[in-house]
Amino acid sequence: MKIENVILNENIQRALDEMGFEESTQIQQEAIPVVLEGRDMIGQSNTGTGKTAAFGIPILEKIDKDLRMPQAIVLLPTRELAVQVANEFRKIGKYMEGIRTVAVYGGADIRDQINKLKGGAQIIVGTPGRIIDLIDRHVIKLSEINIAVLDEADEMLKMGFR
Repeated sequence: MKIENVILNENIQRALDEMGFEESTQIQQEAIPVVLEGRDMIGQSNTGTGKTAAFGIPILEKIDKDLRMPQAIVLLPTRELAVQVANEFRKIGKYMEGIRTVAVYGGADIRDQINKLKGGAQIIVGTPGRIIDLIDRHVIKLSEINIAVLDEADEMLKMGFR
């Protein structure tokens, strides 16, 4: 996959090639360079246009694998979406040694999630309620977070998250 004026990490490119990414979508062309520059953005695109890759690729590009603390956090409205997005991060980052993504959400054993986080996750993907709970328990520390994504923010607002 080629993004205009962007050279992707060879390990990310290898995973994208294996996943069958050939052409980038409009949201990816527009979002990836902006996120890589560290600028804030709002993106809107239809289902199936590659929004997860549009924020996932630059997040993986920017993670310091040697820093075993959360550096990126992705909030999503449902556990199903949290699991799906975390799996997409793992696929795109398949060849990037030392990068850990953990999904956290209600309805699952919080002790298991705490243990995974204590293992040194750099990317946390989860639902607002569970993430707030883990922040309140001092399990998730926000000091090194430099990227935050609100995925499907409109849905989270409809569900009452503020």
